[in-house]
Amino acid sequence: MSDSKVPILDLSPQYQSLKPEIYAAIDRVLESGQFIMGPDVKQFEQEVATYLGVKHAIAVNSGTDALVIGLRSLGIGAGDEVITTPFSFFATAESISSVGATPIFVDIDPKTFNIDPAKIKDKITSRTKAIMPVHLYGNPAAMAQIIEIAQAHGLKVIEDCAQSFGARYAGSCSGCETSCSDSIRAEITGKMTGTIGDVGAYSFFPSKNLGAYGDGGLIATNDDAIADLSRMLRVHGAKKKYHNEIIGYNSRLDTLQAAILRVKLPHIDEWNAGRRRVASLYTQLLADIPEIVAPEVVTGHVFHQYTIRILKGDRDRVANDLVAKGISTMIYYPIPQDQLPIYAGKYPANPISDQLGTQVLSLPIWPELDQSIAEEVIVCLRISINN
Repeated sequence: MSDSKVPILDLSPQYQSLKPEIYAAIDRVLESGQFIMGPDVKQFEQEVATYLGVKHAIAVNSGTDALVIGLRSLGIGAGDEVITTPFSFFATAESISSVGATPIFVDIDPKTFNIDPAKIKDKITSRTKAIMPVHLYGNPAAMAQIIEIAQAHGLKVIEDCAQSFGARYAGSCSGCETSCSDSIRAEITGKMTGTIGDVGAYSFFPSKNLGAYGDGGLIATNDDAIADLSRMLRVHGAKKKYHNEIIGYNSRLDTLQAAILRVKLPHIDEWNAGRRRVASLYTQLLADIPEIVAPEVVTGHVFHQYTIRILKGDRDRVANDLVAKGISTMIYYPIPQDQLPIYAGKYPANPISDQLGTQVLSLPIWPELDQSIAEEVIVCLRISINN
């Protein structure tokens, strides 16, 4: 077996291919001296709004802030409840708690890792104000079913798109057995994640499919009032400087990051296609290993992560075996949000999330990953499973 080290993510091919453009963008900003809310921020917002197909794109300084500001722009606050998934990074639930609301966790579909729409209705109360689906690992959630439930109960929808930039809802939801309106499905099929609900919240953390060279985030919406309030909230609650009207945040995307993201944005579809190529290869190579459940390569999935389930054996031992062979892996996520210390003991069990937390393992993936590397990863994985 090769002695080479395989990282979980290798950004160097991307950087090398864009190096002259990246340097030119950085130099342009440095020459301008406009480092906060400079021209590149507005231009990036316009370009990303066009790409997503929305009226408004509001750049902020992180994906977490995009969720927090998005929730506040929807009027979510103290005493409210927001339904979401337990199987996500803490920022999902944290943002709900940060605005004074209460996260209500609904278990997931084991095939998609996303919130199970069939279980949402039972968690709706008089205090429920919104549903926050997460398009985990880049796989669009069952949005037709979620939108139908939201419309029937007068709820807002805020999409957590931290891992799904460029993903499209394909009109069918892998593993979902919940029926939904044909008219709703037809209306949203083909739309980008983050443009289907009332608000979409994106992260540009460096490891994301569209990543900056630091923190960054974005709010997308077609609602003028939501956009206006989001713009106020990101600059200390002011429409006009020194005329603060509400308590807001200091949440502005740096001009340098906007300039870098402008260079990268035209390549996102190509990169996502590269991730799907790697995912398809992995899934083919894993087809004859019954102890492993490979993710389905469904239309619209952009594979921020390629996450398998290990049904037999010790997941942690397998991960350690791969590390010993020079292959990096990650576990997203070992502890569901409702089981984290801050929430533990406050919610009923979500057995599927709890089970998957012991089974999931994410393999190396990036758009340019070579077939020989993918084959090496699966050979090592096969050996470990069979030990």
